[in-house]
Amino acid sequence: MTSNSTLFPSSESAPVRSAVENEQGSGAPGPAHKTDQVKRNRHRRFPFSEEVKIRCWTALALGALWLLGKTTRKRYVGAEELIAHWQRGEQVILTFWHSRILLMPFPYRTYRGQKACIMNSIHRDGEIITRVIKRFGVKAVRGSSTRGWMGGLKGMLEAYRQGCDLIVVPDGPRGPRHQAKPGVLQLARATGAPIFPVTYSAGWKLTVRSWDRLLIPFPLSRVIYVIGQPIKVPTGASLELMEEKRKELEDTLLAITAQADESFRTER
Repeated sequence: MTSNSTLFPSSESAPVRSAVENEQGSGAPGPAHKTDQVKRNRHRRFPFSEEVKIRCWTALALGALWLLGKTTRKRYVGAEELIAHWQRGEQVILTFWHSRILLMPFPYRTYRGQKACIMNSIHRDGEIITRVIKRFGVKAVRGSSTRGWMGGLKGMLEAYRQGCDLIVVPDGPRGPRHQAKPGVLQLARATGAPIFPVTYSAGWKLTVRSWDRLLIPFPLSRVIYVIGQPIKVPTGASLELMEEKRKELEDTLLAITAQADESFRTER
């Protein structure tokens, strides 16, 4: 991965515009080529059998989310500052563990109702997620920490310039579980947007035996969302400060996730 100092020079006064322009100036495709590339990504072709599977899983996921959205009883803890940012029209970066990804579209649609962008992996699962979250006003750029990172980063910066909130899953796409990667800090340093750690838990739930231990609430369950205090990364942050902020983010996500889980254990 390219070093942080190369990606985001600390002396840059307009980091979002500069990051995009520097990419273009170094031989990156021009606007017309970008448009063609976006169209190809939007209409990416899969083999017929894969396309059938993608459509089936997308339909099932949308049906499940509709049911959960209608029947779960949601409560929010610590959301005041996040909502205040949105009411002022300020953009933010939302981040949460991969295991708590399922119900995250609901609070965004309820309180924000505008546009957001997430970096999504380049494979079948990523395509399913892209088609599902599109229904909630969230668009996706392709890339991940293991594949297509620079292209995805560039797409996220462009989305921010266009007024989108950014959504980052710091332990995705394949772990290690509950270990925050530095990409979200790089975005925060480049944009100046605050990072809001978010999580949820449920009273009645299923924990999938996957690498992330995905949490799936049952219909009619009570759900609690917990939002941590915002984390801000200065434009000129050093590598040492970036690591401190990464550790702060990781510790905060672990703490609020434990808080959400514990809230249901103590009620029993």
